[in-house]
Amino acid sequence: MHRRVDCLRHYSAKMEILNRLVAGYHDLMDNKSDQRVKDWFLMSSPFPTLGICLTYVFIVKILGPKLMENRKPFELKNVLLWYNLFQVIFSCWLFYESIVSGWFTTYSFRCQPVDYSRSPDVMRTVNGCWWYYFSKFTEFFDTIFFVMRKKFDHVSKLHVIHHGIMPMSVWFGVKFTPGGHSTFFGMLNTFVHIIMYSYYMLAALGPQVQKYLWWKKYLTALQMIQFVLVFFHAFQLLFIDCDYPRAFVWWIGMHAVLFYYLFSDFYKQAYLKKSKNAKAKVKVEADSYKSESKERKLPLLNGFSTGSSLNDVRQRMAGAVASQ
Repeated sequence: MHRRVDCLRHYSAKMEILNRLVAGYHDLMDNKSDQRVKDWFLMSSPFPTLGICLTYVFIVKILGPKLMENRKPFELKNVLLWYNLFQVIFSCWLFYESIVSGWFTTYSFRCQPVDYSRSPDVMRTVNGCWWYYFSKFTEFFDTIFFVMRKKFDHVSKLHVIHHGIMPMSVWFGVKFTPGGHSTFFGMLNTFVHIIMYSYYMLAALGPQVQKYLWWKKYLTALQMIQFVLVFFHAFQLLFIDCDYPRAFVWWIGMHAVLFYYLFSDFYKQAYLKKSKNAKAKVKVEADSYKSESKERKLPLLNGFSTGSSLNDVRQRMAGAVASQ
């Protein structure tokens, strides 16, 4: 009897905790989020975005490679050209909207609180933030096209993590802080994407253009610089008084740390390690050539040493020529 009562108490306590968590979640989403965006597409709950992100990972890591296993790679030259052109134009527009919202004009790089009013200019900024969130879904096609072309080595840990978590990360920004300090990341990111998708568009033109695209590693370096700037821009708010949520300071700053680590690891593997291996290969080939040259010379030198001296050989050859 006592055991049954204890079980009921434990069950009741767990249900009370669960009810509090559910109530806290609804209070956070319904009352403490930005009321201007709560009815916008995909903004009412984080779960649809989470589901889309997980579906993306499943497709590019499991389903896609399985479907392409016994198929020839798709030829997507024209598709890639138009897709990358679209991304360049989309990124240019998003970058323009971030400048119009106040960056380099009225926004402060030290502290820029979120304006929660409904003025036309502010709502334009909020709208731009939502479109930036939506752009993170269009970037899924980067990976999908890799899978369709059977370039599975391009579907790296960096690539999947970066694309897989960005929509979820940006969702929280749009839901709670659409504007102000956090949009610095979006402004920088869209600028980098203008350059990045321009590179991809040129690369899609074929070998006749690809031979001029020597600056790919500098694009990766630019992406790393981007995360360093975001890191310092976000964490400066830990040391100054600013009406901006500390939770989002950590959220943005730690994302910058994660992405910097991933991109720097990629840079080391793709460029520094490759360069080191190429130099080592050249050295091995040079040593091999020296060894082969030495082996060719040894029989000739041994022939001289077992018979006559080099001068004797020369004299005999001269005598033979003279006698003819």
